[in-house]
Amino acid sequence: MQTLLLGISVVLVLVILFMIFKLTTLIGVAKGSKTDVDAGSNKVNASLMLIFLIVSGIITLWFSYSWFGDYHLPVASDHGVITDKLFWITMGITGVAFVLTQILLFYFAFRYSYKKNSTATYYPDNHKLELVWTLVPAVVLTVLILYGLKVWNNITSPAPQEAEVIEVMGAQFAWRVRYPGEDNKLGRYDYRKIDASNAFGMDLSDKNSLDDFVPRELHLPKGKPVLLKIRARDVLHSVFLPHFRLKMDAVPGMPTQFWFVPSKSTEDMRKETGNPDFNYELACTEICGKGHFSMRMLVVVDEPADYEAWKKEQKTWLSLNPEYMSQVPEELKEVAMISSGIETSESKDSSL
Repeated sequence: MQTLLLGISVVLVLVILFMIFKLTTLIGVAKGSKTDVDAGSNKVNASLMLIFLIVSGIITLWFSYSWFGDYHLPVASDHGVITDKLFWITMGITGVAFVLTQILLFYFAFRYSYKKNSTATYYPDNHKLELVWTLVPAVVLTVLILYGLKVWNNITSPAPQEAEVIEVMGAQFAWRVRYPGEDNKLGRYDYRKIDASNAFGMDLSDKNSLDDFVPRELHLPKGKPVLLKIRARDVLHSVFLPHFRLKMDAVPGMPTQFWFVPSKSTEDMRKETGNPDFNYELACTEICGKGHFSMRMLVVVDEPADYEAWKKEQKTWLSLNPEYMSQVPEELKEVAMISSGIETSESKDSSL
C-alpha cells in the first residue's frame, strides 16, 4: 500500500511539473508573444484525461473490493440492518450519478479539446433538459429524505418499557458504566458527590442507588431492548458502537440516550467472522484530549440466560465501598445493608 501511494505521489509530482512547463506557453499566448495554440499539447492533455479516468477507476474498484471487509463491519443490531439498507440505497443512487457525471466530464474534455479551425455551436439553453435535471434529482432526494426521516423517527422513538437501562459516562480518558440492581432503577447522581471512588457521583440518599453496580465491562443481552443513558463528566465525548451502528454524543450537562436491540452475541460474531478472539468494543469518536486513544471499553453480548447469571454475580458499588455508608441517611441504612448485600457479606463473615 505504501508503494502504491508513493507511486501515485511521484506521478502527481511529474504531472504538476509538466503543467507548470505548459503554463509558460499559455502565458506567452496571453502576452501576445505566441499567437498559435499548440494543438499537439491539447491532444496530449485530452488523452491524459481519459487515461486518468480509466486508471483511477480501476484503482478505486480494486481498493474497494480488496478492503471492503475492513471498513464495512458486520451488523449486530436490529436497527443496523435498516440503516445499512438506507446507506446502500443512497450510495447506489448517488454512486450512479457520480460515475456517469465523471465519465461525461472527462470524456467531454477529450472529445471537445482544442482543434485548429474548429468552431463552437451557440446553444444558449434547453428548457426541457433543465426541467429534467432539476426535477429528477429533486424527486429522488425528496424520497431519500422522507425515507431517512422515517428510519430516524423509528430509531429515536421512546424505548420499550421492558428495555434494559444502562448508564454510560465518558470522562478523560475512560468509559464507565452503571447498572441498576434488582429494583431495575438507576439511582440519582449529583456532580458535587464525585470523587476518586464515586466517579458517577451517586447520590446515596436515593434508595435506588443502593443496589447499583459498576462493572469494568459493558454487558448486553441478546435480543432484548437496551436503553443507554449517556452523559459526560468533563469534555465532549461520543459513544461509538460500530457493529451496532450506534453513535451518540456524550455532552457535559446535557444527558442523551439511545436504545437498540443487539441481534448477535459475542459467540455468534466469533463464528460469523471466524475469529475466536473477536470482541465488540465501545470507542470514542470525539477528540477529547491527549489520551483520546485510550477511550475504549470491552463490550460483551450475552445470551439472555447468561446475561442474567452475570448480573447476579455482580457486587453492588456500595458493598465494594462500605465506607460510603456514612452518606446513607439513617432511615435508609437498614435498607442499604440489605439491598447492597453488605448485611449478607457480614453474616457470612461472622459465621466463619
